[in-house]
Amino acid sequence: MPSRLDRTFAGMLDIKKIRADFPILNRKVNGHSLIYFDNAATSQKPQQVIDKIVEYYTLYNANIHRGVHALSQEATDLFEESREKVRAFFNIAHTKQVIFTSGNTHSINAVANGAHAFVKKGDEVILSAVEHHSNIVPWQMLCERVGATIKVIPVLDNGELDMATYHQLLNSKTAFVVVNHISNALGVTNPVKEIIDAAHEHGAMTLIDGAQSCGHMKIDVQALNADFYTMAGHKMCGPTGIGILYGKEEALNALPPYQGGGEMIDQVSFEKTTYAGLPHKFEAGTPNIAGGIALGAAIDYLNEIGMDDIAAYENELLIYGTEQIKTIPGAKIFGDVTDKAAVISFNVASLHPYDIGTIVDKLGVAVRTGHHCAQPVMERYQIPGTIRASFAFYNTKEEIDVMVQALQRAVNMLS
Repeated sequence: MPSRLDRTFAGMLDIKKIRADFPILNRKVNGHSLIYFDNAATSQKPQQVIDKIVEYYTLYNANIHRGVHALSQEATDLFEESREKVRAFFNIAHTKQVIFTSGNTHSINAVANGAHAFVKKGDEVILSAVEHHSNIVPWQMLCERVGATIKVIPVLDNGELDMATYHQLLNSKTAFVVVNHISNALGVTNPVKEIIDAAHEHGAMTLIDGAQSCGHMKIDVQALNADFYTMAGHKMCGPTGIGILYGKEEALNALPPYQGGGEMIDQVSFEKTTYAGLPHKFEAGTPNIAGGIALGAAIDYLNEIGMDDIAAYENELLIYGTEQIKTIPGAKIFGDVTDKAAVISFNVASLHPYDIGTIVDKLGVAVRTGHHCAQPVMERYQIPGTIRASFAFYNTKEEIDVMVQALQRAVNMLS
């Protein structure tokens, strides 16, 4: 197989070869070539990942960790090899700190559900105003349960967090600080290192939601020093139904398990049950074995291309896309700052984003419209939602041109 490290010229990925790995990009939608700009919702999967899922069910299908027969041992080895790939990819100190979950939302809930170990009555939990619902609701549930209070870091007009207010919010009652690394609604990259360090100075725990960062930038969890960091496999070219929870060893040991059942136990009697050690303490029941193994294949694929090259190329798409969208009369971009991911959230004049999204879909262009599971963001800007175009390393500037033409056509039809 030719390497995806080949370049058409110095420093540039061979996008033609990369696109050939993604069979869905050959699809037609409403008679037009598919242009997929909904990568913030889920990334497409290369053939190498799809093949790994088929290979597992064809050759290795068996439950893991429990059998002495060959299939079980082979499946276990492949699943644990993926855990090691995750460990290395995010610079995690030990594989026992890699918890496989069903997704990013599951990872957050696993922490929030057990966070009564860290958050007591009268304490405060700080969230940001740009959080996804899945990083708001679990913490509301926790605070209602234990009698704690939520404080919110405001968002400025440009989409950046009001860091001056954040530092004012921190106090002796702050027990947990929870923010996303990159806003799914705006694409803005938050200063998570500053947020984490300031929280720790006040003795608070931290969780960083990495759903939008894990497939688009190099992440070093030890350098960030967050107590917990969550990832979504399906947003980094892996399959759906697989996620990752990272935690510092002492934090994971202090966190009670989210679910009970097989695999997460040490000894069970009707009088008392003791739990298994990490990571199995948090992995009750049969996991998504095929998904875990295929996530390892996705990591291999991303490593072959190189995360630095992915980030650089996607930034080129971001700059170009921003310039082109601004040529549309009446276009307004929300979160138009320098430090952001390849996500452009925008509206055109007073036109409803849903109407525009419906028309461009008829022309084969897939964008996301609505509040993006971030209703507080939309309330902040007093809008019903936005059109969100989110790019990945298999997209092209030519596709952006087609999208802009489709957007202009939609605007002309609706005006």
